[in-house]
Amino acid sequence: MSSTTSSAAATVGGPLAGRRAVVSGAASGIGAAAVASFLAAGAEVVGLFHTTPPPDGLKEACDWVSCDVRVRGSVDTAFEQATSILGGLDVLLHAAGSWRPGTPESLSDDELDLVLDTNLRSTVLTNQAAFARMRHSGGQIINLGSAEGVRGNPLAPHYAVAKAGVHAWTRSVAAAWGRHGVTVNALAPAVSTPGAERLWEHLGPERAAAFQERLRTTMPLRGELGDPDTDLGPVMVFLAGTGAQFMTGQLIAVDGGLQMLGA
Repeated sequence: MSSTTSSAAATVGGPLAGRRAVVSGAASGIGAAAVASFLAAGAEVVGLFHTTPPPDGLKEACDWVSCDVRVRGSVDTAFEQATSILGGLDVLLHAAGSWRPGTPESLSDDELDLVLDTNLRSTVLTNQAAFARMRHSGGQIINLGSAEGVRGNPLAPHYAVAKAGVHAWTRSVAAAWGRHGVTVNALAPAVSTPGAERLWEHLGPERAAAFQERLRTTMPLRGELGDPDTDLGPVMVFLAGTGAQFMTGQLIAVDGGLQMLGA
């Protein structure tokens, strides 16, 4: 059992005390790590989930609302319910997304639509819903980008395109919404997630082992994928707190130095 699902009690006080947060894709992976980290930092949290049910370790720790983040009506309804529960909204962490393999020459319309909708369209819809509730009081939006959206990926070109779109969207709305006191930043993590597991499965045992060996030689810190809770969780808490109030439009790599974005 991961640390995400083993302990998720809310902390009285803490760096996010009094902050009201919505986390999408909250039932697994980075989203579940965000819920646990935000609760431990003192925030009030509503988790959004779709096909994956909330894990046992988080099910009773906060409120949960069903949402298909690809559909505007579902997003609007979910945010209305979530902000009613919370009494407002200060933070959105949009973690919903999906990695799928594909090749540039054989990518079908259905494959393209699924990945673009799940990763890029969902970012637009959830960000719009959050901004509608933050525009008069300010807030912080954190999106999930990817180094694949910077360097490309021939094994998942549609995912790379979608994440590049998330980066461009993040910069665009950061410029537009800053005057309302709303910050918008994106993370490019390299941590163990269900998407990483799908990559290993797609590669097969031999190619996956070779990929992991390359990580050991090219990633300056540790040489392996990070942990969503202990490596990424503190960064998500920082971006949701007052320490990041003068940061916006940034793509921040949390990946052991694998992709040095400022270089």
